[in-house]
Amino acid sequence: MENVTFRLNIFEGPLDLLLHLIAKNKVDIRDVPISDILAQYMEYLSFMQEMNLEVASEFITMAAQLMYIKSKMLLPVEKDSEEEDPRAHLVEILLDYQRFKELSNGYFHERADLSRDLFIKEPEPIERKKGYEGVHNTDQLLNALLALVARSGRKLPPPIDSFTGIVGKEEAPVEKRVFELLKLFEKQKQIRFLHFISMSKSRSEMIAGFLAILELSKTHRITINDDNEDYLIELSAE
Repeated sequence: MENVTFRLNIFEGPLDLLLHLIAKNKVDIRDVPISDILAQYMEYLSFMQEMNLEVASEFITMAAQLMYIKSKMLLPVEKDSEEEDPRAHLVEILLDYQRFKELSNGYFHERADLSRDLFIKEPEPIERKKGYEGVHNTDQLLNALLALVARSGRKLPPPIDSFTGIVGKEEAPVEKRVFELLKLFEKQKQIRFLHFISMSKSRSEMIAGFLAILELSKTHRITINDDNEDYLIELSAE
């Protein structure tokens, strides 16, 4: 028999090796010449042993199965016998393995082509200033108010009176909230913006309180300072 030269390929298992030998010999997978394939298969196992490579037990099991099939095919068969081809089960397994291998190779090759054209930029370090510097205007106060209203709306259930009547308006005079804010300064020098707004009993009072702060700031009766977490309200120096 012609000597077979092997390259040191890495096969995933005995079925992978068998498919390689069948392709190498250019034979039909449904009509595998067991004698030739078995001889080449055993030469490959001997080659692995000579290279001091560990031969997995599944390769040895397949070798035994090939020998069994070869011995069955050497036995005489009666003319009228309907005995199944000893290679049938192995051929069925090889065909299934070949189909799954082709599908998986196509899938992974496609993913490899997609990832080949992707370029990822490394993240850049963010430099954070220890001190806070910034100028805030009334729009930012409005955003803070809306954020507070949104949070309170998620945490608190709607009051019962909100379901009575579709058209209605709860009066919350801005003048009253101005008086309440100035009254607080009799007990403390600084008032937190969110604390004052959260004292409101309704959304109408929240809006009135916000407008009261804007009115007092506009007339320079109060000053508003940022302490990174909230806004501090103080009476202006006369």
